[in-house]
Amino acid sequence: MPEADLRSRHGIELPIVRLRHWGRWVSAVIILAALAGLGVLLAQAKIEYNSVPAFLWYRVMAVGLLNTVLLAVISQAVAIVIGIVVALMRRSANPVARVVAAVYVWLFRGLPVLLQILLWFNLALVFEFISIPLPFGGYLVHEPTNVLVSAFVAALLGLALNESAYMAEIVRAGLNSVDRGQTEAAKSIGMTPAATLRRVVLPQAMRVIIPPTGNDFINMLKGTSMASVIGVTELIHAANNISSNNLLVMETLLAAAIWYMVVVTVASIGQHYLERAFGAADRAGVAPGPWSRVGRALRAMPLRRA
Repeated sequence: MPEADLRSRHGIELPIVRLRHWGRWVSAVIILAALAGLGVLLAQAKIEYNSVPAFLWYRVMAVGLLNTVLLAVISQAVAIVIGIVVALMRRSANPVARVVAAVYVWLFRGLPVLLQILLWFNLALVFEFISIPLPFGGYLVHEPTNVLVSAFVAALLGLALNESAYMAEIVRAGLNSVDRGQTEAAKSIGMTPAATLRRVVLPQAMRVIIPPTGNDFINMLKGTSMASVIGVTELIHAANNISSNNLLVMETLLAAAIWYMVVVTVASIGQHYLERAFGAADRAGVAPGPWSRVGRALRAMPLRRA
């Protein structure tokens, strides 16, 4: 600050008083004290921390980790495919398709995931066999329901169908975020609706779709723990199997928690780079991709309205 600004009109020097942020210091001390107290409590807890690293590499824990990742990846992939179809049905001009898609989202989003898993797991109580008849006699598939709908399949169906309802809304929101004038411009140059969706709308909608999809996948990784209720050997079930033999419940649960944090961290890093790849064209100094150039060219075209 110039010296002239430090003097009043009467020539009296005004002292510079630094602003003291007492609230920051007080809140920092409270947070550090709380963390220190938590550390003391954990240190005094009756937990054999030395046993936790060994539990990480038990065979049953490795099987649980593999099943957790497989169940989450397959469920999310199935949910994305179904979600895209349902989202397109909700945007369809066919009123029947719109109503069916709306009811689908209402039903599978409204029921708890655990309830859906239990319904699929107990499907054999209602249908003893699952059959697909052939038009000229015989069956393409005729197997007991317990054989086809195993515990893993029941968990997969419950997780995937519930997530597909959320994915349908995420995809629909992403498609609606693209300006309508771009689809009109694409039609004006002779692009088919499928080509417009594939080459103009989806590349731009992905910037809206990717972040919530990544968050949902992280929730899916943690949501697989509900499969332990029906006997699927995922991380929680594996930890319970180990603790049933050595009675070290907290130690085995801590080992499962460490693996959960590892897979969630890896998924978060992947989500970050995926968002970075789709959002590269929006950052300064980064060359736009081919689909972004198509979108910019279409936006620059004048539109004639009837």
